[in-house]
Amino acid sequence: MELITRTLLLGLALSFTNAAPVHQDEPAPEDGDAALPDRCEGIEFDAITLDESGKNPFFFKDGHLWNGFYGPAKPSTMFFKELDEHHHLGHVDAAFRMHNPENQDAHDHIFLFLDDHVFSYYNHTLETGYPKTIQEDFLGVPTHLDAAVECPQGECITDSVLFFKGQDVYVYDIVTKTVKTKTWPHLPLCTSAFRWAEHYYCFHGHNFTRFNPVSGEVSGTYPKDARNYFMKCENFGHGGDHKAPKCSEVKLDAITTDDRGRIYLFTGLNYMGVDNRHNGLHAFPITRGWKEVTNGVDAVFSYTNKMYLIKDDQVYIYKTDAHYVLIEGYPKSLREELGIEGTVDAAFLCPNEHTVHILQGHRIRDVDLSATPRVINREIPLPLPDIDAGLCGPDGIKVFKGSQYYLYESPMVLATSKIAPVPQNITSGMMGCED
Repeated sequence: MELITRTLLLGLALSFTNAAPVHQDEPAPEDGDAALPDRCEGIEFDAITLDESGKNPFFFKDGHLWNGFYGPAKPSTMFFKELDEHHHLGHVDAAFRMHNPENQDAHDHIFLFLDDHVFSYYNHTLETGYPKTIQEDFLGVPTHLDAAVECPQGECITDSVLFFKGQDVYVYDIVTKTVKTKTWPHLPLCTSAFRWAEHYYCFHGHNFTRFNPVSGEVSGTYPKDARNYFMKCENFGHGGDHKAPKCSEVKLDAITTDDRGRIYLFTGLNYMGVDNRHNGLHAFPITRGWKEVTNGVDAVFSYTNKMYLIKDDQVYIYKTDAHYVLIEGYPKSLREELGIEGTVDAAFLCPNEHTVHILQGHRIRDVDLSATPRVINREIPLPLPDIDAGLCGPDGIKVFKGSQYYLYESPMVLATSKIAPVPQNITSGMMGCED
């Protein structure tokens, strides 16, 4: 059953995202392209960054790059032509895509580093005044970098850029323009770094190692060969070709939206994160984001920069400041934390409200999260029992049951409706499954 669930999630993820790492084998170079580098041969990238849209990566090697997870190499000057005008480009040292929503003049711009200079691009056009010395734009950051990667607030403490040189990491705060230096001797020497689906990867040789951008901690078995994950090469791969499941097979255990607008869907031992800004859907084990939750979830909801995960009679509460960190003293029992007895089918919290709606069988139990102690302050019948998951958003309440969902205008309408609305099917447009 778990293998089926994992295949279901992975199929959903690969079909939903606009640029997934396993579409087709790398095409062989044409006769006139014999000199082009082939990343399936196991090369070491000079730099990696996402494009301005955040959907497609650029992989740089010498004077060439790959635009996306598959396809042949192309000259870098096809995308960044001024590089050759200012420097006879042999390579770039590092690259990143700026995340600075408070400064739209720099937000989503691509920064390329070469020796002691930095180039800023938007829409493949060099910004006026560039290239500049690195010290002009990033005071305190060294020259001749090895790698760079952006780290938005919520994944790092503040909106930051991580610059790598040797085993030192220079954490540049883009708001205060200050630098803190860390040394991560346990991490391989990164020749490029990449942020993908809220995960961070240090590339070294043709391998990569996933790391925590705050602590540098490496969890899991690494290094791994990039050809198995970030491109499609003959005789490589980590699971074969995944076919999107039928929408009639989809079943959620829980769904929630965090304070950053990212939707999380849980099923079995896995979860998917949907980034509304870039329409990315990616499947991972739940333990990768919430390592103490090892046996799936029954319900999940978010409140004041915290995420509540419920399993059986236990509540796990995680801070969301920089990755998910379990609050000391948790898990606690449902009774101790929320004043609830028994197992939970689903839970949801509407935006800018303090009342969580707990669905249990034929009952809705409301708990005011701003009160101390937390107790049930309203209990009403639930006309539609045995709900799998629930989500409250601008368009109303969606409650999921199997491969269908029901849309209600408000929690009160959900509780008082004598006749359920017409069920709607989960569609490919929602989750990338096959209609």
